Amino acid sequence: MTDTSIPAASEPTAQPLESRATNRSLRPSSPRFLEFVTSGWGPRPASTVTRSAAADFTAARRDRLSAAFPGARLVVPAGRPQVRSNDTDFRFRPHAAFAHLTGLGTEREPEAVLVLHPQEDGSHRAVLHLRPLAGRDTEEFFADPAHGEFWVGPRPTLAEVAELTGIDTAHLDELRDALAKDVGPGGVQVLVVPGVDEAVDAVVAQIRAAQEAGETRDEALAEALSELRLVKDDHEVAELREAVATTIAGFEKVVTALPEAVAHRRGERVVEGVFLGHARQEGNDVGYTTIAAAGPHAATLHWTDNDGPVRPGQLVLVDAGVEVDSLYTADITRTLPVDGVFTPVQRRIYQAVLDAADAAIAVIRPGILFRDVHAAAMEVIAARLAEWGLLPVSAAESLDVDVQLHRRWMVHGTSHHLGLDVHDCAQARAELYLDGVLEPGMVFTVEPGLYFTPDDLLVPAEYRGIGVRIEDDVLVTADGAENLSAALPRDPDAVEAWMAGLLAR
Repeated sequence: MTDTSIPAASEPTAQPLESRATNRSLRPSSPRFLEFVTSGWGPRPASTVTRSAAADFTAARRDRLSAAFPGARLVVPAGRPQVRSNDTDFRFRPHAAFAHLTGLGTEREPEAVLVLHPQEDGSHRAVLHLRPLAGRDTEEFFADPAHGEFWVGPRPTLAEVAELTGIDTAHLDELRDALAKDVGPGGVQVLVVPGVDEAVDAVVAQIRAAQEAGETRDEALAEALSELRLVKDDHEVAELREAVATTIAGFEKVVTALPEAVAHRRGERVVEGVFLGHARQEGNDVGYTTIAAAGPHAATLHWTDNDGPVRPGQLVLVDAGVEVDSLYTADITRTLPVDGVFTPVQRRIYQAVLDAADAAIAVIRPGILFRDVHAAAMEVIAARLAEWGLLPVSAAESLDVDVQLHRRWMVHGTSHHLGLDVHDCAQARAELYLDGVLEPGMVFTVEPGLYFTPDDLLVPAEYRGIGVRIEDDVLVTADGAENLSAALPRDPDAVEAWMAGLLAR
């Protein structure tokens, strides 16, 4: 019989536990191999890098940040790949603040750090520290799975990144000395965006301790970087328009795949997979985990298991967004009749949600409060629930801040800012976010919904198991609002006609 017991513990070995993933490696290391692998390479192609269209915009963003922190050294890391399992990582995505200030998106420059050095005139000089292309005569070239050219492809040179971003560049090895310069009591204060890169946080902490630096304001820097994105510039709006257009094309593919979804035991995965494939083909990725919730699953607000069937006669709630290469993402929800036609009950609930969305969009204009958008949607939701006899009080009484009974069927907020993160500007102060005054250039969602779970005994049986959300991405303009996602049908008649055309192909 084979012995399957665990061997008794032996004497500890000198090899650290964290390095044992290399035990599987059969990498050659003989002198003859090293000579052979580092020779015989032709010249690399000449650089074709040109200045990014984002470069002038990112310079203006850095200037705005600089004005808020005169005399301080500001450290904005890109971050590092996050472990998925053992020694395999998730696909790298730089921190939103780093992408916003540099224009670098997709999977570029893990470990890079943007530093804004204070100048005597109160401004800052930006330097981007990164790991440059290694020579082919180095061990990194062929032996380093995290950085080596054989493993992850060639890295750009420092000069190429400088040309692309318009930012001075320096080797990552120079970061510690650059951060430590003139730091100490009465000297330069170093502020870092906390929690992005533990290694950078540790370096900053060591510098502060060694030089007895005083009180820090790291949270203030994170807050300012978040608030810097509340109003989008023209480049950001253009990227969001692209993200929305690409997302709309993804929804079209979802509709054409509904027959396949119906035929599959896990049809929700078919819906999710179709959109994910589209996002990877046409953009960088999805901006967040897609919600593909059919039937009663649509009453779970963040249903991401997506492992259920999709059946004729049901609604399928699809909440999805494409993240384009610049990392700006759309966030759109449509609730679709699986077989292309709403039932009378589905249409009644859907129309109530659409009316709430329309009411919210109608009030958007510069000068109102962000919270006013939610209030407009809730007036419609409360009124409709009262009409249906579902509230034990009047709609007016339910809307009282100390009552809010209508929120049983819509517990989430109506809007959130949108941009580099799906929930953008999340570290902004409440007085600038929830209680903030709308300004032209702000982009946020409008996404009311109604959710009736299968076991809700306070609603008619015909309502149970129906969830509806309609979500659009809205730009505040000088005199009102533009629904950036209006090209994706919303009216129930338009939805049915749109689906019929796609399903007939």
